[in-house]
Amino acid sequence: MKTDDKFPVIIVGAGPAGLTAAYELTDHGFKAVVLEKDPKYVGGLARTINYKGFRFDIGGHRFFSKNKEIEDLWKKILGKDFLVKKRLSRIYYRGKFYYYPLKLFNVLANLGLLSLVSVSLSYVWVKTFPIKTESSFEEWVSNRFGRKLYAIFFKTYTEKVWGTDPSKISADWAAARIQNFTLRAIITNLFFRRNGGVIKTLINQFRYPKYGPGMLWERIKKIVEKRGSGVILGSEVVSIECVGNKVNNLKTMTNGKIMRVYGTHFLSSMPLCDLIRKLKPTPPALVLKAAENLKFRDFLVVMLVINKSKLFGDQWIYIHDPNVQVARIQNFKNWSKFMIPDAKTTSLGFEYFCSKTDKLWGLDDRDLIRQAASELEFLGLAGSKDVVDGKVVRVENAYPVYDKGYQKRVDIIRNYLRRFDNLQIIGRGGMHKYNNQDHAMMTGLLAARNVMGGRFNLWQVDADAMYLEDGAKPNNAKGRLIPAELSQQIDFRFGQLQD
Repeated sequence: MKTDDKFPVIIVGAGPAGLTAAYELTDHGFKAVVLEKDPKYVGGLARTINYKGFRFDIGGHRFFSKNKEIEDLWKKILGKDFLVKKRLSRIYYRGKFYYYPLKLFNVLANLGLLSLVSVSLSYVWVKTFPIKTESSFEEWVSNRFGRKLYAIFFKTYTEKVWGTDPSKISADWAAARIQNFTLRAIITNLFFRRNGGVIKTLINQFRYPKYGPGMLWERIKKIVEKRGSGVILGSEVVSIECVGNKVNNLKTMTNGKIMRVYGTHFLSSMPLCDLIRKLKPTPPALVLKAAENLKFRDFLVVMLVINKSKLFGDQWIYIHDPNVQVARIQNFKNWSKFMIPDAKTTSLGFEYFCSKTDKLWGLDDRDLIRQAASELEFLGLAGSKDVVDGKVVRVENAYPVYDKGYQKRVDIIRNYLRRFDNLQIIGRGGMHKYNNQDHAMMTGLLAARNVMGGRFNLWQVDADAMYLEDGAKPNNAKGRLIPAELSQQIDFRFGQLQD
């Protein structure tokens, strides 16, 4: 790429949001260039790592969406390589495994009659004397399940994921993550085993690419390049140069060289706090402070190669045991048999949520592999001597932290960014907003359509990848909302929507 190259659309980040935007733009004849910091992989958190033929997913990505347009896009790109998988996942708590979604007799056998009575009384109590102001994750969940059930199925896991007491996590995250998941839903599922496609956490079937989620993003990258646009790996944004109310160019470090990339439209999925830090001229102190106080959770995956053909049938297991640090374990062979080069072996992904300042993050790879192997044995899933190889992947700024006050900080930044009429922020990290892969894709899709003259407010894409408007109603029988443009009555200017 030459320093004077100019593309109509510059996209920062080759994750689900950025690559979906590039795909949509190039599908309509627009040129785009995607700048990706990673020197090898595309897909962001949805990339697939290849280690000696063992493929593993960063976090485990089910392919399910309530948005038909996203589902159709997946099927179009992957075709016959889009597998249908029956879900099996469990919760490990106090030495016992609970099926998730819950199964009646499994719960009865594990909890016992006295614990069930305690759970019931706790639920009746909170319904009689509810917490009046729900400001935290703990209060939101307790109000819907009771303190006892909250302690069993939510508290420990949430502490591992966010590294803090759930009383300090915003209730907004609970409302987005488990909005329709209630005790009534659990009981209905226990007795009637309904799927229905309404509660995402209870879906017992999903799709998955033959060679992992990265397969999708590698294909989209090739399509974008075949259409004459570019995806530049090893390209990190150093600064974002603005003139007046427009972004003018990006200064990048691309494969060891400083370059400037000019464009007419800019889409960013980099962490929102990083975007603010890199803006030139420097934003006001209030905006900088808001960005500095936006927090991210870092992430470690320790992939273990086990010298056994079969261990357990789950795709993943939630680990609620406080005696081990692992939060979730993926069994990649059960996601797709094609993820494993040798059928006589199994690979597991031990997921650790942490911060770069934590001791865990700084451990040598060999020590991390030994720790995961030790926890594998402690949990009774296999012996540490069965581990024959391992690989560690560290992911910085993996998950935005939704602590109390985060929304106010995001709002300050949003209000400031409205001045730039050729800049849109997309994706989970880019918007510092809870979403899944399909949600991130939808923000990229709509941002691309804004470049082409659309009038979409990306902040109205909800956590199920639906595009919501005030007073909007489902326009089909299943309640799935089809993206629609904003009302002509709304005062809109590209990048400066009045909420």
